[in-house]
Amino acid sequence: MNKETEKLYKEREKRYNDAIALKETDRVPVMSPEGVLPLVLNGATNKDAFYNHQKAIQASVNFFKTHPIIDAAIPQALYSGKSNELAQTIMIDWPGRPGTKVPDFSNHQVQEFEFMTENEYPEILKDYTGFMFRKYFPKAFPGLKGFSCFDINPAFMQGTIPLAPLFAPEAVETYKTLIKMAEEERKVATGNEQLAQEIIELGFPISMDGGGEVPFDIIGDFFRGTLATLTDQIDYEDELEELCYLFADMQIASFQYYKDAGLTVRKCCFPMHKGMDGFMSAKQYEKLYWKPFKKVINALVDMNVVPYLYTEGKYNTRLEQLTDLPKGKCMIHFEIVDMKNAKKTLGSNSCIVGNFPAALLLNGSKEQVVDKVKELLDICAPGGGYIFDFDGSADIGKPENVEAMYEAVEKYGKY
Repeated sequence: MNKETEKLYKEREKRYNDAIALKETDRVPVMSPEGVLPLVLNGATNKDAFYNHQKAIQASVNFFKTHPIIDAAIPQALYSGKSNELAQTIMIDWPGRPGTKVPDFSNHQVQEFEFMTENEYPEILKDYTGFMFRKYFPKAFPGLKGFSCFDINPAFMQGTIPLAPLFAPEAVETYKTLIKMAEEERKVATGNEQLAQEIIELGFPISMDGGGEVPFDIIGDFFRGTLATLTDQIDYEDELEELCYLFADMQIASFQYYKDAGLTVRKCCFPMHKGMDGFMSAKQYEKLYWKPFKKVINALVDMNVVPYLYTEGKYNTRLEQLTDLPKGKCMIHFEIVDMKNAKKTLGSNSCIVGNFPAALLLNGSKEQVVDKVKELLDICAPGGGYIFDFDGSADIGKPENVEAMYEAVEKYGKY
């Protein structure tokens, strides 16, 4: 990185961090799109992010080269289509999977299943790791069903005899599959490291170096499914609450790498899938959703890490809970909310992010795009503490609208 690029890097980093600290900067900082738009605009698709990593990397890098207004980079993550095929992953569907209906340009799609029954709360609470191997992994990854053999009996412990279940033919086939998957996952890790480094060398700070999920959402997204989690709030409330706190404590333990790894970005993103208005009562939200999650937030803040709360869906009735955050220590993204009220309620306490409608890039005119940018900036920019970003994942849009959007931020986002 030459001196001029290093100067730009530091300017962008300061602009981003100052906004989080609720300070006015020279202009409103800009987050890069969360979604595959940078790939699509540069001749690639999300299928390439799963199967052609170098093409995806080059497309992402080209996006940053042509959009110097970006202050905080969210590189399009690379995945392994081959590894997921080997595991026969069923919790997501992705572009390029044999038989998929997901378009090449689209983000992968989460598919919910009841991988855990209501009768299995006691089992997972008692032995999380054992439950994952014996019950969860064989269901979520049918290509790894040999994990179901991991049931060790202490009846006869001499020599290697207690290991006998691990030598079952089905288990051995799973080991062979894991070895193949490990090679594919190494390629993914190498590609993601290459992409991040190339973006940094261009002078763009990476926006996040960690991620997690709200404990309640983990259960709803990946264990019980949305409908079952709804009824569990009534029929198994105590067990659901206990599992939320278990997942909170496990995440806090996993985030200890922030103490040991010497990471410098120190920002951690949490998509919030099921906390939106109407999904649960205010009382249930406070007890089951917010309090376990708040425990994670507080632990990260104590580690000098900025939690990024990425709310999804309508959030008009949840703003009061969001005031219960340490001042100048958190970022809160909004998809659907009354931004005037959000700014009034939260603007003196937390940095607000997002709310520009990604669909407008495809369906709107240049004039509509510019008008929406001006409207958002007029509401959110005064006093600082706002970062420009989309309302959600941006996957496709007219190039002329994308350019009009960024030009409008550059023109009207100055303090």
